[in-house]
Amino acid sequence: MFARQTTFHYRVNELDKAVEIVKESIVPAAKSQKGYQGFYYLIDRKTGKAVAIVLWDSEEDAMANEKSHYYQEQLVKTMHLYREPPIREGYEIVVKE
Repeated sequence: MFARQTTFHYRVNELDKAVEIVKESIVPAAKSQKGYQGFYYLIDRKTGKAVAIVLWDSEEDAMANEKSHYYQEQLVKTMHLYREPPIREGYEIVVKE
């Protein structure tokens, strides 16, 4: 398995809007992607920091949705709420319990 982690820094007063967009638009879009295995969205209401972790069957599946511009289309949905650009990282999952 493979995980893509994206860290966001939203304006604190816009965090609830970001959560709503993630729930109503981004998660449903992720579920339709080949290799999708799960979605976690963690937030810190005091700082406006949020972390999205999306699980994929493989790194190839994660990269394929990036090449299809799916990933970029999702980032645009909350772009107007950012304090600074998001940071994207990818990880091989070596232990899952």
